[in-house]
Amino acid sequence: MIRRRFPWLSYLLVVTGAVLTVVPFLDMVMTSLKGPGEAGTLPYRFLPEAFDLSNYRAAYDQLDLPVLFRNSVVATATITGSVLLTSSLAGYALAKLRFPGRDFVFRLVLSTMMFPPFLFFIPHFLILAHWPLAGGNDALGRGGAGLTAGIAALVMPFLVNGFGIFLTRQFMVAIPDEVLEAARIDGAGEFAVWWRIVLPQTKPVLLTLGLLTFVDAWNEYIWALLVSTADPDVMTLPVGVQLLQDHVDPTRTMPIVMAGLVLSVLPVLALFLLLQKHYVRGVMLSGLK
Repeated sequence: MIRRRFPWLSYLLVVTGAVLTVVPFLDMVMTSLKGPGEAGTLPYRFLPEAFDLSNYRAAYDQLDLPVLFRNSVVATATITGSVLLTSSLAGYALAKLRFPGRDFVFRLVLSTMMFPPFLFFIPHFLILAHWPLAGGNDALGRGGAGLTAGIAALVMPFLVNGFGIFLTRQFMVAIPDEVLEAARIDGAGEFAVWWRIVLPQTKPVLLTLGLLTFVDAWNEYIWALLVSTADPDVMTLPVGVQLLQDHVDPTRTMPIVMAGLVLSVLPVLALFLLLQKHYVRGVMLSGLK
């Protein structure tokens, strides 16, 4: 009723939301182009006096960007691929297979979503540190660094995602059982049913899950910081950008940090723009399911 009488109100809310979303990003970009002493001064200036691209060069040199970018890409790609694979397999099993304890397993998966991930970071680190026969450890997990020194430490706590299993399971429940039974009668095994019939129909939700997982893994900071203290060679972009504040000229700290943030955001922004259509469709279909 209100929407019909005041149609301009809807447009005003949308425009206001868009402005509130875009302005912080634009401010980050403008700050990254400011010269020494411009950032943080009063009165506040949104635009720089002169566009200074040297901040990006300084961020590139200080960050050792190729190494940090490689670590972030490898960790993010591994986590995203693993989450998509395990979520689709577990979601299919919980949605379409009949086995004792299925409902209990599903409730157990749901229970993992009740706790914040950082609650388990210290236990995860201790498990990796005492991993048997790895990193100089003996069979009892003593004497070495375990799996804490290496790229594996960045990815192992995130290879399986309870939310991903829940999301794919809820989507797969709506797939007609008759279609799957017909495939089984024709001689298709469970793997063939999952690969040839279920996966093509769940592509929208998998793209949505992949994008969400990619963003979370790319921006992960607390765990990456914890692991990088044990092995600086696996430092990722978010950790490197944060450490910029301790290694640059104080009068140029904020512009260089913002330049580092812009460089770290660009891959996520490019992926989102590339998959925007599929992402919106996946969110809409997930809500309908």
